Amino acid sequence: MASVDSSGSSVSGRLRSGDLLHAGLAVALLLGVWSVGGLEVSTGKVSTIEAMNGSTVLLPCTYSSCIGIRNLYFNWHYNDNGTMLKLCDAVIPSEGVEPRVQVYHERVDFVGSSKSNNISILLWNITFEDEGQYICFARNPKEKNRNHSATFTLLVVDQMKEIDNTLTTIIVSVVGGVIGLVIFVMVIKALVVHFLLKDDEKNKECLVSSSGNDNTENGLSGAKADNKGTPKA
Repeated sequence: MASVDSSGSSVSGRLRSGDLLHAGLAVALLLGVWSVGGLEVSTGKVSTIEAMNGSTVLLPCTYSSCIGIRNLYFNWHYNDNGTMLKLCDAVIPSEGVEPRVQVYHERVDFVGSSKSNNISILLWNITFEDEGQYICFARNPKEKNRNHSATFTLLVVDQMKEIDNTLTTIIVSVVGGVIGLVIFVMVIKALVVHFLLKDDEKNKECLVSSSGNDNTENGLSGAKADNKGTPKA
């Protein structure tokens, strides 16, 4: 009986271990799917921009989630030497529903739309004091309050840097010169071939005409010789 009990407990222990393993794999799979399709925000491929003092700049930000959103909360902050100043915030109830945005900065306008997953803002009449980092943040309760943020850096300048196009101009000039030279050589070649063909045609005509004249003269002289050789009756 003792051996049976130990065998039974061993089998049940293996079964419990197998169940735990399967449960662990299922949880890991669910977590993997959740993390892959989780909420993400992005400020685009270019995360730094230079803008002139006094101009208006777009601070871009978009969000994405493979499983959708519900009561998505988002905000924009400006990092003022470590102090986070809130610029605006809002809640998007569901897909395609436009949010009621609260703006806390006099020179900020919300220009996004939930229809395009866009939560971008405009910053008007920028000054040198506006230079720095702007953080776009979002949180999705549908994903157990998963949150994500992205940083956009603004540089304010007196004037835009002039791009030195010297190298480009040199390359374009060289390429254009080579193309022009090739075209010139081709035109000269075509003209030479044309004149050579004309000379050949003239030479052929001369040969044909000269051979015709020779035959005519030979024929006439032969006829005269035949007439002279005929005896009188």
